[in-house]
Amino acid sequence: MSLLLRVSSRPRLLLSLTVLLLIGSVLLGGGLTDRLKLGGTEDPSAESSRAASVMDATFPAARPNLVLLVRTPGSADAPETARSATRLADRLADEEGVTGVVHYWQRKDPALRAGDGGHALIVARITGDETRSGRTLDRLDDRYQGRIGDLDIRIGGTVAVRDEAQRQTADDLVKAELIALPLVLVILLLAFGSVVAALLPLAVGAVAITGTGAVLRIITGFTDVSIFAQNLTTALGFGLAIDYALLLIRRFREELGHGAGPPRALERTLRTAGRTVLFSAFVVAVSLAAMLIFPMYFLRSFAYAGISVVALAALAALTVLPALLRILGHRVDALRLFRGRSAEREAAADRRWRRLTGAVMRRGAVVAGAVTALLVLLGLPFLRAEFGTVDDRQLGKSAAARHVHDTIRESFPVSPTGGIDVLAPGAPADDVDAYAGRLSALDRVSRVDSPTGVYRDGRRVAAPSPATAYRAASGTSHLTVWPARGVEDISPESQRLVRSVREVPAPFSTEVGGQAAMLVDSRAVIGDLLPYALLFIVVVTMVMVFLMTGSVVLPLQAVVLNALSLTAMFGAAVWVFQDGHLSGLLGFTPTGFIETSLPVLMFCLTFGLSMDYSLFLLSRIKENHRRGGDHREAVLAGVSQTGGVITAAAALLAVVMIGIGTSQITLTKMLGLGVALAVLVDATLVRCLLVPALMGLFGRATWWAPPFLREMRLISEEEPAPRPLEPSGRSGGG
Repeated sequence: MSLLLRVSSRPRLLLSLTVLLLIGSVLLGGGLTDRLKLGGTEDPSAESSRAASVMDATFPAARPNLVLLVRTPGSADAPETARSATRLADRLADEEGVTGVVHYWQRKDPALRAGDGGHALIVARITGDETRSGRTLDRLDDRYQGRIGDLDIRIGGTVAVRDEAQRQTADDLVKAELIALPLVLVILLLAFGSVVAALLPLAVGAVAITGTGAVLRIITGFTDVSIFAQNLTTALGFGLAIDYALLLIRRFREELGHGAGPPRALERTLRTAGRTVLFSAFVVAVSLAAMLIFPMYFLRSFAYAGISVVALAALAALTVLPALLRILGHRVDALRLFRGRSAEREAAADRRWRRLTGAVMRRGAVVAGAVTALLVLLGLPFLRAEFGTVDDRQLGKSAAARHVHDTIRESFPVSPTGGIDVLAPGAPADDVDAYAGRLSALDRVSRVDSPTGVYRDGRRVAAPSPATAYRAASGTSHLTVWPARGVEDISPESQRLVRSVREVPAPFSTEVGGQAAMLVDSRAVIGDLLPYALLFIVVVTMVMVFLMTGSVVLPLQAVVLNALSLTAMFGAAVWVFQDGHLSGLLGFTPTGFIETSLPVLMFCLTFGLSMDYSLFLLSRIKENHRRGGDHREAVLAGVSQTGGVITAAAALLAVVMIGIGTSQITLTKMLGLGVALAVLVDATLVRCLLVPALMGLFGRATWWAPPFLREMRLISEEEPAPRPLEPSGRSGGG
């Protein structure tokens, strides 16, 4: 803390440097959205990922990422329509960056023709990474989207879905900020009753938001970053910056109210609330760092970005804010909105918190049992969770790419991107023939395409397509298993089919790939590594809480209560986003599953945020216990001193996350609304009811620790001299 005091001792110099850094951050963060990626939910070392690499290099036509939905004026089989569509496909094949063009009119493949005969498909692969393929798509969109002669063309495919998701994410971020900022300002004005005090957290939040863009831009130069990280890390940086600023400002005002001059008040604030901010930032960062255990860059990018953003928010709160407070001094309460002294209003609020906490502690067993039962009940829907991966239905119904894929689902016998790929390096033709027949006999298989022919129901029914390569020069054979009609690309049925394909015996080595196979492999690696991530979070969290409190009981309580506070979020994720309840009100399309990686992200994020509020409360209770020694009075005073801070902080962060939840992207909507719900449940049911109820039940045993561990704590090492407790509750706010 001494270093922070020295840094803030020259406030004007520090603020001038901050302005220069902000300008640099704005310039550096420009064009960030174009560098973010949509995928990253697969394990790069899995069997399906290895198969995908071979497919991209050897059989590009078998992995189309571009779909042209052709609506014809009459039947797709009309001669004039066939000639026009063939010319269009030939023109597409000549485009730079496009390969593997296949269309219905080559061999009248029924899989590429709608049941009503009014639509047909042209599929191809755009080569290159996401940046190059995006540029190619922009060029193709100008030339192929819309009316061409008698044909009406709509562009879809994974590359088009990604492009629309990137554009929508940028629009959603602006909308979220426009929604959240006015509401945040109103809540801050109500919390502080002063215009100047309310604007300070926004200043800190602005530093965090601007810095977030620059940090993410730098990170994209070293590793892939998910497009969904932009919204979340901006919200997290803004939310945490305001949380930390709220805690520090309330403590600073409290110290001023006790007669300390501004320099002394700032010193006491940094040595108490400032230390809590450091602990909190470390625990939140640790929770996010657990995602580095997983190989998918969707999760790892949140860890990279999240750790950086947490550090930035804490740094801004502990350097920029103290500099502003040092300059303002007593003027921090300038431009008051309400008549009367702010200390009197805060004292009245403290007394209300004390009455509530006292009532909860007197009925500890009843309150603890009722709240626990409610939270467990809210979490029960998660027991029937189904997992999948993002597809075009993440987009709003008005998106052009979404329209293409909706039409394919409704009108075509199979999806051109839903096949299960099987690679057989060096396999003899006779063995491939027998193997393809066994695959085609599997339940829920429509047909199998292989180098030796087309197979249905265990027998060869046609020669291989001359338009598609099934055997590479290296001798690798490629087979495609097409699911039956009604089996979506990503669904429990397609995952079961992947497992069935892998169980079919073959006299040669095989690798199974495709979207469904990637999902199966991702679920497997998450299941294998999740216990290690949870253990890492729990152990580090318990160590940090012990070092803060000197108790071995409180770390156990903190971990259990934090986990319990997440049940409502996970239950709501299934009940709302998987089952589709409230889908009309919230404006999304339920898919019958939730994204496989998302629960991991939501757990790591919300567990850290829950511990954030836990540390706010426990640090103040510990400080009071050290001063007065009476357990009950320490709890009453701690809750009264932090109840308003935690409630306001949770409301502010919830508003920010709800702003994110207004996104048109379903995954972002689920993340924003889910985290907002978890934060509100934690700040109300858990921190205000369950924590004091359990501390009342445990009594002085709350502080128990073995003698050899009793002195191993950090939070009190630099605390200022004790100040007696004020049982009346007039102890300020932070």
